[in-house]
Amino acid sequence: MRENPPARPGTIRLTVGQALVRFLAAQHSERDGVRVRLIPGTFGIFGHGNVAGLGQALLQNAVDPAEDEASMDYYQARNEQNMVHTAVAYARTTNRLQTLACTASIGPGSTNMLTGAALATVDRIPVLLLPSDIFATRTVDPVLQQLEDETGGDVSVNDAFRPVSRYFDRISRPEQLIPAALQAMRVLTDPAETGAVTLSLPQDVQAEAYDWPLELFRERTWHVPRPVPEPAALDRAVEVIRSARTPVLIAGGGAIYSEASEALAAFTDATSIPVLDTQAGKGALSADHPLCIGGVGATGNDAANTLAAEADVVIGVGTRYTDFTTASHTAFRHPDVRFVNLNVKAFDAAKHSATMVVADARAGLDALREALAGNRALAGSGAVAGYEAPPEHVERARSERAAWEELVAPCFAPHDQDLPAQTEIFGALNELMGEEDVVINAAGSMPGDLQALWKARSPRQYHLEYGYSCMGYELPASLGAKMAAPDAEVVAIIGDGTFQMAPQEIATIVAERIKVILVILQNHGWSSIGSLSESHGSQRFGTTYRMRDERTGMLDGEKLPFDIPANIRSYGLMVQEVSDTEAFREAYRRAEKSTEATAIVVNTDLYGPDPPGNGWWDVPVPETSTLESTRNARTSYEDSRAPQRHYL
Repeated sequence: MRENPPARPGTIRLTVGQALVRFLAAQHSERDGVRVRLIPGTFGIFGHGNVAGLGQALLQNAVDPAEDEASMDYYQARNEQNMVHTAVAYARTTNRLQTLACTASIGPGSTNMLTGAALATVDRIPVLLLPSDIFATRTVDPVLQQLEDETGGDVSVNDAFRPVSRYFDRISRPEQLIPAALQAMRVLTDPAETGAVTLSLPQDVQAEAYDWPLELFRERTWHVPRPVPEPAALDRAVEVIRSARTPVLIAGGGAIYSEASEALAAFTDATSIPVLDTQAGKGALSADHPLCIGGVGATGNDAANTLAAEADVVIGVGTRYTDFTTASHTAFRHPDVRFVNLNVKAFDAAKHSATMVVADARAGLDALREALAGNRALAGSGAVAGYEAPPEHVERARSERAAWEELVAPCFAPHDQDLPAQTEIFGALNELMGEEDVVINAAGSMPGDLQALWKARSPRQYHLEYGYSCMGYELPASLGAKMAAPDAEVVAIIGDGTFQMAPQEIATIVAERIKVILVILQNHGWSSIGSLSESHGSQRFGTTYRMRDERTGMLDGEKLPFDIPANIRSYGLMVQEVSDTEAFREAYRRAEKSTEATAIVVNTDLYGPDPPGNGWWDVPVPETSTLESTRNARTSYEDSRAPQRHYL
């Protein structure tokens, strides 16, 4: 047997794979005095690109670690995109203070992670991706699964990660890992820069040995900052807010990730400014607070949208103002509306020509509250008067909220139809789940219904991925959220369309003995796109799951004979199937008591009905068509976009 050559003094001889695992196991994050492992585990699917590189390194860490080497738990995934979703959900549930690494083989294994990378970067969630790459030496060229590029020998499919990563590096020599790994940790722990971080690892380099300085593997703590507002910026923001007669505050995901809920409640109590929320920000202020008005925008509720339309000052806290939040730039209709944006990222703080406060959400809210309280002295006394929204505005906010709750009460009651509407199921689930439990959803018609109707009573309860709105996120995300919050009931609400895209991680849930509750709503179609298609003149074309009819040549025959409960049972998971709301309640109570994962398949009505709403979303309709339905939809589209404008 060939002996390993001795390492130089002050170094240790390891492969690149072994060095990377050892380095990652020694990294920690810290905020507010709480220190945790930054990357406590790695998901992986092995192929020829990583089985003898990172795969061997993870094995060695598990069965023969060095005396001073921390462990790196390995988790076996079934689909590479899914394992990135799992890591994202884990990071989100820990408020971006921890994440997981993901390793995949070269070619399709690595490109399968691209969607997950885009999702993480869009949502500003840290995740470490370790795609394998083609031989750096080019001795084996082309290797199996290599894309040959005639314009350059250093190009591979992994270059597709560049636009969807916040940091990308290709490690072509062992010593390049040292600065690249340190930069990767910096980006993962920077709240303004975080997202997908990609270290592309050529297959041969992973197995190459190098004499690494021992100092590289010492325990490191990356301090997650809380930037405070610049005094001048704070003064400018206070001046704008104090001029407001009909202000609103929009809470985004940054308010949750910075753990700013107490600061937000204190700010709201002090100023009486109504709080609206985005998909990522729901729960930042508890729904029990009298001035928590709820979701705003395209799928927001009528009360929030009415206040947004009348607002003369909009305070955005940790939001990036997606088109669903702004209702495609139609939500804010006051002719002189001004924005004050508190955001840790200057790019987002500058949106809508805002008065910018670049700071951590919690630190910024505390500073704004204190500055507003001490900005004006009462005439004839030394007392200090704080800013409060005018009483008539506060009363209008409360009145609009009460009217909305009365309007939507029928959404939760049984409807006069054979199968329940999904809103009935959401209402029951909202009552059944605890404040610290976690509900997960991402795509289709469900996020819209949930934003309008769900009452989140804690910052972690409402876990909606609606930045990339990726079908297939929910099921693997339930695994990641439960790993991060083992004390919570984690419930993934999954449409039958989403289920067909990504059921694979049921096997991982079973293998890891992770207890989650999967609620699959079966309506035999894409409900959201079907409704959008119908309202935009396309007659629900291609949105139901049907056999092709030999007579018409269309997909309008009988329903597909796809048996979702049987499919789930084949993984070894317990399944309950129900067709009414009371049966769902009973099934959920049984699932809650169980110590094992359970799936509840609920047969629901494809056609709703849906919650009422007054928001709008810009989905262009063809300017010309032979179809009357499309021509009519175009007329409606032109009317709806009339209020659209830039906020300057």
